[in-house]
Amino acid sequence: MTKLLFIKASPLPDDVSRSMVVASAFLEKYKQENPDDVIERVDVYEQDIPMIDGAFLAAGNELRAGKAFTDLDPAMQEQLTKFDALTQQFMDADRYVIVSPLWNLGIPPMLKAYFDTVVVAGKTFRYTANGPEALLKDKKALQIHGSGGVYSTGESDLETHGEPYINTILNFIGVETLPSVFVEGVDYDPTRKDEILNAAIEESARRISLF
Repeated sequence: MTKLLFIKASPLPDDVSRSMVVASAFLEKYKQENPDDVIERVDVYEQDIPMIDGAFLAAGNELRAGKAFTDLDPAMQEQLTKFDALTQQFMDADRYVIVSPLWNLGIPPMLKAYFDTVVVAGKTFRYTANGPEALLKDKKALQIHGSGGVYSTGESDLETHGEPYINTILNFIGVETLPSVFVEGVDYDPTRKDEILNAAIEESARRISLF
């Protein structure tokens, strides 16, 4: 049975976030065309995504040195368990939809924290004598990427690290990335909001066949 993991990286309500308006329409269309698929949702601003900090790294070092998991602080045991569950959930999925805004030319911090649970040596990639090697196979992802300005056409001189970074990190672990859907330019011309959203919704629907 095919499993789609729907990853929301905006803290805004679904009906306020422009990218989520498009993504919600996409998801309804996807369900109609794939009624037997299992859909799971990750909301990186609603779920408790473990952060890699000093205590987290220290716990990892202790485990590698032979300390028993049950001897760790209970709070750290809980964080590590959540971390591993998110890694496994991502590995178990076949398809991904990642809905993210562009913030200050990059991705939201909680999405970066989520990707830190996904890019795990020995699980989703491994080190070899010839460099890192992806371990995930036969998986595809679609980005629905929102921004107030227009950055996807090459008209802007600014180099962004949102949509390109997400594609790079997914390719790094072996996930094939479909052409992204951009929801962009509303802040440049708010009068075109409905036009921009409707065009993105139509474009997203065309991506379903690429899965």
